[in-house]
Amino acid sequence: MINVTDLRSGTTFQEGGNLFEVLDYSHTKMGRGTATIKIKVRNLRSGATTDKSFISGARVEEADLTKKEGQFLYRDASGPTFMDKSSFEQFSVPNNVLAGAEKFLKEGQSYQLLTFGDQVLKVEIPRTADLKVVESPPGARGDTVANAYKAAVLENDMKIQVPLFIKEGEVIKVDTRSGEYMERVKS
Repeated sequence: MINVTDLRSGTTFQEGGNLFEVLDYSHTKMGRGTATIKIKVRNLRSGATTDKSFISGARVEEADLTKKEGQFLYRDASGPTFMDKSSFEQFSVPNNVLAGAEKFLKEGQSYQLLTFGDQVLKVEIPRTADLKVVESPPGARGDTVANAYKAAVLENDMKIQVPLFIKEGEVIKVDTRSGEYMERVKS
């Protein structure tokens, strides 16, 4: 059991048969009354976010989650397929677990998988991804009054805005949270 005053961002716990990850934590004490702990949580199974409040001294059950390393193999209709790097067992992960981050998966790359029993709850994608530009029109020289950008298509079929100096075949670093260009990768 975990005391609610020990909950912090990133902590996981179980309540009412559901698994939650703490996103935001706030501790409030009003006058003579007991302290109130307000937390914003994400349900690890459904992905829904909710606000919860507890009185000081309340306890929640600790979630027995494990992290394992999995290698991304391929993508099909049922979702991305990974291989456990320790047991070499292959398993499919539902698309809703990735929540839009599946476009950053690269074949053969390893990822941390957060599991509860046999169920994969979260695939931890790195904050940046190095992707190759496969299509990019040449930039017009006269359009450089301000920060000038042009459209580019990356190796994962993602379309983003890149600076005019980026050419086809170059590798760029992309922020996986926002999907925006960060910098050119030096070779």
